[in-house]
Amino acid sequence: MNKFEIIDEYGYKDYKILNKVFKSTLKMEKVKNAFFSVVLVDEDTIHKINREYRGKDSVTDVISFAFEDNDKRVYNKTRILGEIYICIPRMEEQAKMYGHSQTRELAFLGVHGLLHLLGYDHMNKEDEIVMFAKQELVLNEYSETQRRN
Repeated sequence: MNKFEIIDEYGYKDYKILNKVFKSTLKMEKVKNAFFSVVLVDEDTIHKINREYRGKDSVTDVISFAFEDNDKRVYNKTRILGEIYICIPRMEEQAKMYGHSQTRELAFLGVHGLLHLLGYDHMNKEDEIVMFAKQELVLNEYSETQRRN
C-alpha cells in the first residue's frame, strides 16, 4: 500500500487533486509499498532550499529530493521515496501565465515531483520526452475524469 503525507506549511488547503494524481502515477509506474512527503511552501522557503541544496539563487516551482538516488531506502518493507516541495505562490503565478486552473498546475507540479522521486529526469531531450509523456498521461486522465463529472 502506498502512502504519502502532505504538509501544508503555506495554508493553501485546496490540494485534493494531489491524492488523485499521486495514486494514478503510482499505479501507472506499478509502485507498491512506498512512502513520500509533499510540503507546500512559500517563495522564501523554496528559494532557501534551492540556494542551499542546488546552488541556484532563485525561486522555483517544485524541488524533489529522491532518497533512492544513492540506494533503495526500505523501512518495514516500505520504500521511502523522498520529499517534494511545491511553491504555492509560484504555482498560482504559473497557472495564470499558462491560462489554466490552479488545480491543474498543482497536479502538474505534483506529478512532475513524484516522477523525479521515481528516477525520471529531463536533463537531455530523450529523457525529457519520456518524463513529459508520463506526466501528460496522468494529467489527461485527470482532465478526462473532470469532463465526465
